[in-house]
Amino acid sequence: MEILDWIQDWFQYNCDGKWEKGNGIQITTSDVPGWEVEIDLSNTSMAHLSLDWILNENSKQDWYGVKVDNQTFSAACDSGKLEFILNMFKEMIEKLEN
Repeated sequence: MEILDWIQDWFQYNCDGKWEKGNGIQITTSDVPGWEVEIDLSNTSMAHLSLDWILNENSKQDWYGVKVDNQTFSAACDSGKLEFILNMFKEMIEKLEN
C-alpha cells in the first residue's frame, strides 16, 4: 500500500482549489484487459515535462506503455502492472524533484 499512500500525498500536495477540479488523477480499466492511468501535471512543478511514447511489450499479457504530453502523464499496461505504473510515475517525480 506504500504507493497508494504516496499518490494520496502527492495529490493532496497539489490540491490548490483549482487543480483538483480539472482532470486530477484518473485510473480506469481497458478492454485489453488492462489499466489506463492519466495524471494531470498542469499547475504542478512537472508541467514542463515531455516524454515520447515508450512501449515495452514482452507478450500480449506482459506489456506497458507510457508518455508525458500536453501536461499529462499517460500510461497503459496489462492487468498486473498497475502498481508498477504508479511506481514509475513516483520515480519520475522523485528524480525530477531532487
